[in-house]
This record gives sequence, C-alpha cells and structure tokens, in this order.
Amino acid sequence: MNENDKLEALRRSLLAAELDDGETQALADRMGVTTLCDGEVLVAEGDLCQTLFLQAAGAMQCYRDQAGGKEDILYQMHVGECVGTRSFIDGSAYVFGLRSVGDSRVMTLESAALEAMEDDHPRLLYKVMRAFVLITHATLARLRLEDAELRNYLWASGGRY
Repeated sequence: MNENDKLEALRRSLLAAELDDGETQALADRMGVTTLCDGEVLVAEGDLCQTLFLQAAGAMQCYRDQAGGKEDILYQMHVGECVGTRSFIDGSAYVFGLRSVGDSRVMTLESAALEAMEDDHPRLLYKVMRAFVLITHATLARLRLEDAELRNYLWASGGRY
C-alpha cells in the first residue's frame, strides 16, 4: 500500500472527519499497514493491545468464541470503518476477535505514535479523540437500528424465527 492509498483510505474514514489536509497527511505518515490473508486473525479475543485498526481494503469479521469450539460472528467491518477505540485509550482486552475475510489490508495506529505528535500537531490529538466519539456514536446508532429491525421482525412474525 503506497502513501497515496493510505491517505485516501484515511480520508474515507470518520477518523479524518475533522482533520485538514496537513493533519490527515501527518496522521497517515504515523500509521502502519498490516496485510492479512483469508482467515488470518489480527487480534484474538482477550488480547491486550493499544492499537486502533482502520479497514483499508477487504473485510474483517468481529467474532466471539463460544463453548464447544463454536463462534458467533458479531459484525463484518467494511472499508473505512475503525475498531479498537476503547483498547486504544485504556489498553483493555479485546472482547472479540478480528479475522480477515478474504485478503484485506488494515491501517494501524499505536497510541504512542499519536501521543508523539502532540508537540508538532497539538490540535490533532483533540480532533482524533472527537473522531473516536463519532466512531462510537456511529456504532451505537447502527446497533440501535439493528435492534429495532430485529424487534420488528419478531413482532411481525409473532415470535417465530
């Protein structure tokens, strides 16, 4: 993934919603890129890492292990979506795993890399944290919509599923 591809992937995400061109370029310069093959796990459930992940190409599944070796697919990420805001901030363990669906590319941002930008780009940290709120709000709005659709389905079908 070249620098232009990184920049465009970042611009398509909520992470850069309030950044100007210089800030977007500076943030893209600090971000790494991870390429994954089909089925490759990026983060396992319970892993500790302070990395934000931005889906740059392909798709990733968020999954959770169940007893008996089964698993639940919680969500499939799309290009431009971010995951890991909470772990990025507080270093908490992931409550789900992330696995590539087909070949995919993920841009990564380490919390230390963002903090190192404070002197050169003092407003960038603030804007990125505001973006975290937007990302979290978008996720909650999607979950509310999915919950409402599920309830409507259950009520319309009389609880038969």
